[in-house]
Amino acid sequence: QVQLVESGGGLVQAGGSLRLSCVASGRTFSSYGMGWFRQAPGKEREFVATITWSGESTNYADSVKGRFTISRDNAKNTVYLQMNKLKPEDTAVYYCAADYHGSGGTARNRYDYWGQGTPVTVSS
Repeated sequence: QVQLVESGGGLVQAGGSLRLSCVASGRTFSSYGMGWFRQAPGKEREFVATITWSGESTNYADSVKGRFTISRDNAKNTVYLQMNKLKPEDTAVYYCAADYHGSGGTARNRYDYWGQGTPVTVSS
């Protein structure tokens, strides 16, 4: 069992930056693929970014490519999402997720564990 706790969300002006963190419980964090998803009001949860267990491979949604960076520190059981040049359309609740098989990916159903989310609001 893995528990995920996100933090770092908040209110920021357009063009600003935030760094989200997701701390995982358990000693097997380094074997999990990790992902970030987001859900805006009235919309479905959508993929944002993913990173493999080793950190060697990452993938991003087109809407955030070049602005967001996913990374991980396995020694700290933590995955990060650095968000730069934020836009009002980035406003959402951001969730991290863990994939037992290690590869992560873009599909929600690849993930076995989810955090409770952290809200991000970008004002124009």
